[in-house]
Amino acid sequence: MADNNTIARPYARAAFELASEGKELAGWSAALDAAKDLLADGRVSKFLGNPALTDAERLDFLTGLFQSADDKKSVLGGGDEHGTNFLKLLLEYGRVSVLPEIAEHFDALKAAIENTVDVTVTSAVRMGPAQEQSVVAALEKRLGRKVNLSTEIDENLIGGAVIRAGDVVIDGSLRARLEGLANALTA
Repeated sequence: MADNNTIARPYARAAFELASEGKELAGWSAALDAAKDLLADGRVSKFLGNPALTDAERLDFLTGLFQSADDKKSVLGGGDEHGTNFLKLLLEYGRVSVLPEIAEHFDALKAAIENTVDVTVTSAVRMGPAQEQSVVAALEKRLGRKVNLSTEIDENLIGGAVIRAGDVVIDGSLRARLEGLANALTA
């Protein structure tokens, strides 16, 4: 049986092509990210898995969830024919559960076309604005892409930082250096 990433990839490509043609990359990205967050709630997944529900009832439920509070319709909330058809297709083939993976693949395709990369910097203490700008500038130079920076704090690092940019991980933490030193001493 194929894993969720294998199943999600063609759906993400199809959604990306639709969004690109309609110049709605941001809207689709936001809607798919909302879907990812909604399906992270086990109650929503459990409700959608109820065999007593028809696909039409599931579609009504999903489009209702995606409509924003100010009554604007999101791409997946019934405001867009392509978005509604996309949800129908996922429901018909029993693929709603892979929406989180579809969102991830879609965002990767979007980042590639926009030449951006999401970077997470995990440090022992909060970085100041000047430090963040310095990190962004250095990473943009090294990666050759625009960097969208997010930060996290992990007090277990002792000092330094761990930088994650897609598949690239730069571990400049004091903990990693100490582990390296310990390995060198015991070898």
